[in-house]
Amino acid sequence: MNPTRRTVLLAGAGAAAALLPPLPAAAAPRTTAAATPPYASYWYPDSLPSGSPGTGITWRSLKSWTAAGDPDLAFNAAAVPLAPRFTPTPANTTARSGQARVQSLVSFGPTSANPSQGSATADTYALTHWAYLDELVFWGGSSGEGLILAPNAPIVDAAHRHGVPVLGNVFLPPVAYGGQLQWTRDLVQKDAAGHCPLAAQLVAVAAAYGFDGWFVNAETGGGNTALGADMLGFVKELKALAKARGQRVTWYDAMTVNGTVSWQGALNSQNQAFFQAADDMFVDFRWSAGSLASSGQKAEQLGRSRYELWAGVDVESNGSDTSVNWDAIVPGGKAHITSLGFYRPEWTRNHLPASRTPGDFHTADDRFWTGRSLDPSRPDTADPWRAPAVSVADRSTVSGMPFASTFNTGHGLRWYEEGAVTSDTPWNHLGLQDRLPSRRWVVRTAGARPAVSFDFADAWRGGSSVLVDGELDAPTVVELYATRLPVGADTVVELTHRTDAGAVNVELAVALAEPDAPGAAPPYTYLPVNSVDGWQTVTVPLTGLSGTVHSIAVRLTATDGPVRWRLGGLTVRDAVVSPAAPSGLRVTAASGGDLRLAWTPAPGDVRHYTLHRLLADGTRRFLGATCQRAYFLTGLRPEQGEQAARLEVRAVGELYTSSAPVTVTHTW
Repeated sequence: MNPTRRTVLLAGAGAAAALLPPLPAAAAPRTTAAATPPYASYWYPDSLPSGSPGTGITWRSLKSWTAAGDPDLAFNAAAVPLAPRFTPTPANTTARSGQARVQSLVSFGPTSANPSQGSATADTYALTHWAYLDELVFWGGSSGEGLILAPNAPIVDAAHRHGVPVLGNVFLPPVAYGGQLQWTRDLVQKDAAGHCPLAAQLVAVAAAYGFDGWFVNAETGGGNTALGADMLGFVKELKALAKARGQRVTWYDAMTVNGTVSWQGALNSQNQAFFQAADDMFVDFRWSAGSLASSGQKAEQLGRSRYELWAGVDVESNGSDTSVNWDAIVPGGKAHITSLGFYRPEWTRNHLPASRTPGDFHTADDRFWTGRSLDPSRPDTADPWRAPAVSVADRSTVSGMPFASTFNTGHGLRWYEEGAVTSDTPWNHLGLQDRLPSRRWVVRTAGARPAVSFDFADAWRGGSSVLVDGELDAPTVVELYATRLPVGADTVVELTHRTDAGAVNVELAVALAEPDAPGAAPPYTYLPVNSVDGWQTVTVPLTGLSGTVHSIAVRLTATDGPVRWRLGGLTVRDAVVSPAAPSGLRVTAASGGDLRLAWTPAPGDVRHYTLHRLLADGTRRFLGATCQRAYFLTGLRPEQGEQAARLEVRAVGELYTSSAPVTVTHTW
């Protein structure tokens, strides 16, 4: 990483966005322990700094880590497996599949005190444009807190739901920013048998936590050829062990084969051994058009793909206003040169004023990923920012039945259940994010284009819904999902929607084939849907249709405008199924009104778990939700005259049907 931007990096890593609301985990039954909040894990390789850690910081050695001795493992272990995904016909004629890929290095929160399961604020980097991403790096680390970061479960769960692997970060900082060469030596140390124990530990952590590998960034200067050889041996062993567990390793272009730190901005003789030892390499920002061209050629000469090189683009300071030589990476008129690596795209949140809303964030984030037109089917060719949607074909994971979405982005100003507010506390928890539309937003109309967005003023479930707002002076098709869903005799589509203003005729649009060409409209069949003013779920049988659904959309025709129409849910199913209940709900630690809960997960498929408090009058108060098998509650207080708090957990299935509850009582 360029030393001139290291100060900014460390400030971001130590003071970035607060994260999501308290949620998951499987804990050991120790009710005598104090109930402390769980945080994302971070370590030094082996030896610790001299002195004492700062407030809220815990110094840990990765070498001494064990899964059995990790008190927060259940809160930090991802629950969603990496989903397979497919590439539909591109939304425009410039986006390509099989060429440039996109990696993002994102600091979601501070290194220390980064909540494992969210927080009570809607202000977070709620990444949703997963369709263009191929690899996410959980960026961070600092010399005063820890150097090795494991991503927290909500981020991994959201990424996996959309088919994106997530890497933890190994950061050995420059000496100018507190780096100590001893930490590099600790990382690459060998045991009596000649193996690297820290390589095995990294692979064990990723396996226990459920993420997909490691990004290795060695930037501490002062090394020599012997240290360079040791680092190369370490990366080779890490890659071999990782591959055996289905994990991957990305190398950062910093340390060279002679052990010194010298950012090359290219693949060359100084770093090609590390590239060959790893799965990919992030090419430092010093690249030029010539160095990327030669790097791509060298990768192919080595028998590797040129798209295993991520050309670094630093967007931390200017985001979508960053000036980039796009033709050096993703030219429009010929094959892409390399892949693309974004450094700190959470600019889309961080550059906004403190008064920012979730809507403000998504507006900026849509601009970054989709481009100025905000419609990937109609890129703005005059836009100086070449958004990923312009060059890279989107992917989808919607290929299995049943499928349902309530367009929950993983944060909100309130929590809704069936259109009713069940908690008025702002929240964020990316693990609760639904599979979201990949093309935001493709709108096909001969008239004026309406505004289409995630909206947080109302929702059917979770925290957000889709709002279409405009004159609708001609029939308007809003595309929702690229799919590969089989149609059977009993297949139905359910739409939960309402009209807030105006009047509109709603039709479900279903395409049973791909478009004829990139950028073309899918061959839709239109099926009528009832028009309603209040939230209503309408069931549309796919009677008479057969084959595979390739695209789902809605067609809106105004009968009285302007129109504000809201979509709260979409389901494709053959039958209604409900999950089995969890069991063994227990309080594993308690400190006054702070509790750690754990339970035995329900058998079969579970989308997430919800937690409620049962009140004396028979009502249920929503407390939170999680994909994990444990939850941290904070600030509970006795109700008037209450001797004990009654708590319940239910499993929620893919169709948002709930199981029977499992309950526990906590005596005050």
